[in-house]
Amino acid sequence: MLRAAAATRRGPAAAAGRMEEEEEEDGGRGDAGRSTAASGRFVRCLYAVGFLDLFGVSMVVPLMNLHIKSLGASHTVAGIIGSLYGIMQLFSSTFVGCWSDIVGRRYSLLACILLSALGYFLLGTSTTVFLFAISRVPVGIFKHTLSISKALLSDLVSERDRPLVMGRFNAASSVGFILGPVVGGYLTELEDGFYQTSFICACIFLLNAGLVWMLPWSEENTGNRKHQGGNKGTDSFSAKANHDLHLKSASNGAMARDSLFQSPWIQVATVLKRIKGIACSDLWDIFLVRLLMSVAILLYYSNFSLALEERFGVKPLFAGYLMSYSSALGVLAGCLLGPITRFYQHNTYRILLHSSTLTCTLILLYASALSIWMVILSSTFLAFSTTIGRTCIIDLELTIGGNEASGTLLGVGQSVTSVGRIVAPLLSGIAQEFSPCGPPSLGVGLALVAILIMNANKQKYCSHGNVKLKNQ
Repeated sequence: MLRAAAATRRGPAAAAGRMEEEEEEDGGRGDAGRSTAASGRFVRCLYAVGFLDLFGVSMVVPLMNLHIKSLGASHTVAGIIGSLYGIMQLFSSTFVGCWSDIVGRRYSLLACILLSALGYFLLGTSTTVFLFAISRVPVGIFKHTLSISKALLSDLVSERDRPLVMGRFNAASSVGFILGPVVGGYLTELEDGFYQTSFICACIFLLNAGLVWMLPWSEENTGNRKHQGGNKGTDSFSAKANHDLHLKSASNGAMARDSLFQSPWIQVATVLKRIKGIACSDLWDIFLVRLLMSVAILLYYSNFSLALEERFGVKPLFAGYLMSYSSALGVLAGCLLGPITRFYQHNTYRILLHSSTLTCTLILLYASALSIWMVILSSTFLAFSTTIGRTCIIDLELTIGGNEASGTLLGVGQSVTSVGRIVAPLLSGIAQEFSPCGPPSLGVGLALVAILIMNANKQKYCSHGNVKLKNQ
């Protein structure tokens, strides 16, 4: 009887406790919903940042060769200035990406956008070859908006959602790259068209900086802290994800602000230490695969118009239409990454292996094509395989290398791609001495080597274990 009376007395208290727990759970679900909405707004704003970035750049870049020649520069001088820009991108991408890990994405992204705007403003005032070369310096060093934006997206979403979000970001950026040349070509027809186009590009970058400044950073940080504080039942972006959130940058915002005001020498030392950690880590095979596939694709496009004209008698205008058609399909491929990753059960390695194998096969089909219809067929599917492959190699870098240094990893990856852009024209020129089909045939061989490397390291890719860096 005493035990029954005690149980009766405990009944209301237990019921009250259960009610409090249910209220806390309801409150947690409400906070999770608000955090999910904040993440969604943040990600959509970054899509707009990527679109505006490539829209502004693609307005100006196709017109630059014509402008520098109108200033009296020779082909050699124009080539040297173009190579100088590529070399600056090669060395600066790793440093800027690592710097964004130290000072935070917000400040590094704003600095890169504003300094790039300065470069395009100087380009709009370039009346001599020297001023033209000077205007390329800030752009060559700080034009890494897309890399830092991808690092920020990697901080905000889970591993399972990352390929989908990266694919949509690439699709939004590609739309800007498709529309930009059309607007730039129209503006060039006006008086002083190049200068007006450059000033408009600088204004677009200033608009982009304003958009980044107005992003809901504080709201996002609050939501991220709530997720880390014990809300294990929700996802920041997708209800089907595995709740493995990577919110390193946002949760360490206070540390990033402290790092921002450190001595520049301390920041440089930290950057060098992080880069050394990447160099000493077991990631060489992933970057080698990225380099080989990049060179293979660049070799495919290196003499595309000339080869079509020599092999099939097709005019360059048709080649231009075919490349625009492929770019549009690439946008569609970026939007289809969600269903593709679900079909592969979020196994990025398998997607990358299959897309690389398809890319190799399609380049071989193009190299051995007997009719223009085989070229159109290979271009159609190649747009899908290359877009999916580029997104998956970035995701694999972040998955195996760890999300703690996403900016550094993406910066190193961008440097690897820059090496490919430097090497590919040289290899293409040598291969064209033998045959118009030489560059794509060489690309097939490089893609096969990349596939063999992926097969040889299959166990590491499938284990999803982080390769810890030396400085961690």
